[in-house]
Amino acid sequence: MNTFRTLHRSILMLFAVVVVAIVTLVHFSISKIVAEQSRAQQQSLSPAISLIVEQLLKPLHISDALGHSTELVDLLNQDSVDSNAAFSTLQRLEEEFGLSFFIASEKDRKQYNADGTIINLIEGEVSWYFKYRDFPADAVADIGKWEDTHLYIDIKIHNKEGEFLGFFGVGKSLRSFLEIFDSYKQEYGYDFLFVDKEGDIMLSSDPALVATYSDFTNLSELPWYASLPLSIQNEQALNNKLVTINEKDFLIAEVKLNQFGWTVFLLSPLEDRQAEISQAFIFSVVTLLVVVFSLFLLIYNLLYYFRKDMQPDLIVRQTNRLPEKDSLQLIYKSLLAEHGSLSVVVVNVDEMTTIVDAHGRNTGDDILDKVAIYLSEKLRDQDVLGRWSSDEFIIFLPQTGPHVALELAQNLRHGVATLPPLTEYPDIQITASFGISYTASVRPLREVTAHAEDALYQAKRDGSNLVRMQLID
Repeated sequence: MNTFRTLHRSILMLFAVVVVAIVTLVHFSISKIVAEQSRAQQQSLSPAISLIVEQLLKPLHISDALGHSTELVDLLNQDSVDSNAAFSTLQRLEEEFGLSFFIASEKDRKQYNADGTIINLIEGEVSWYFKYRDFPADAVADIGKWEDTHLYIDIKIHNKEGEFLGFFGVGKSLRSFLEIFDSYKQEYGYDFLFVDKEGDIMLSSDPALVATYSDFTNLSELPWYASLPLSIQNEQALNNKLVTINEKDFLIAEVKLNQFGWTVFLLSPLEDRQAEISQAFIFSVVTLLVVVFSLFLLIYNLLYYFRKDMQPDLIVRQTNRLPEKDSLQLIYKSLLAEHGSLSVVVVNVDEMTTIVDAHGRNTGDDILDKVAIYLSEKLRDQDVLGRWSSDEFIIFLPQTGPHVALELAQNLRHGVATLPPLTEYPDIQITASFGISYTASVRPLREVTAHAEDALYQAKRDGSNLVRMQLID
């Protein structure tokens, strides 16, 4: 009974562990998927941000830093710019930074380029200069030089008195942008759109959308954009929007480029994102199944262990099942009739109640079996061992006088006291007390055992692990 109670508790505990493990793994799986979504989003943004920093913000910061240099301020603060000094400075900067620089002078209305060319800044012919001269921002970005389209970053230069002296800037060919965009698209799979506040596409990874001869493509001209609700179009709020382009789904991520007043839209193919998230989901599910399967294997092995552990107990207790009181009555009469006399020994295992209370009934049964096996092995062939009560045995010794019975009982008592303890409970010392009686005439069994029990109780009162004898008057 105690074994089944332990088994029941173990199964309940394992069931609780399984439930907790499943809940934990489901939570882990959901967290893993969310984390994978965030990672995929971050993975798509990180290269784009690196590209923006390298190709746009870095030239902007270089131009801004150089535009405040004393050399350039002094150069433009002259009534007439020294062209040789201007070209020398621009060429040196181009070699040092690998960018194509220019200066535009307000005083002599000329633009000096690093390639040695000069452009006269005539109002009506060169629109950008006069457009951005009165522009409130100190840094602007524009598309120009249409025969070889360039992106220009223009920095306003002022002298110490705050007087506007002109522009210093950097120009980059759009061909270089297209090559870089194409390499990023091949590696990461997404497209770029750099859009100004009016919705004009300033830069794009799609060559068909790049401006030619001041003809810009507007977002509203794109079929997928035109299919969006007007509220989204008016605010250009495309972040995390799902769109369909050429029968393929794309997820849009949005990055603000406040230095230019632009917004960068990244169009990521949803198939790639789905594949990454699906892999994370499959990994989480496989992990969940492996853990659950492992737990069920543990339960199975535990059940097998208990079954294996119980089976030998059942076999031992069945093979050593001793005759009970009803059978002992008949055995007593038969032995007394055959032999004419016999000694009766009642054996009680000491402290059995305390052991059962402390360690359970199963432990008590193990000790009783151990004692029963020992007694069976040490008795003579004609002797009979029986079960007298829950923690008592009875021994019939035919044709054995009380003194021989006393000597035999002393040997048995010593043997029980020296039995090795149970493996699970090495601290439990097994001992037994013995009470002896004797009859050489026909008497009821209860009369003989009453004297043997009185002798047993005397052994208990004297300290246990003793042998006492009480003969019939």
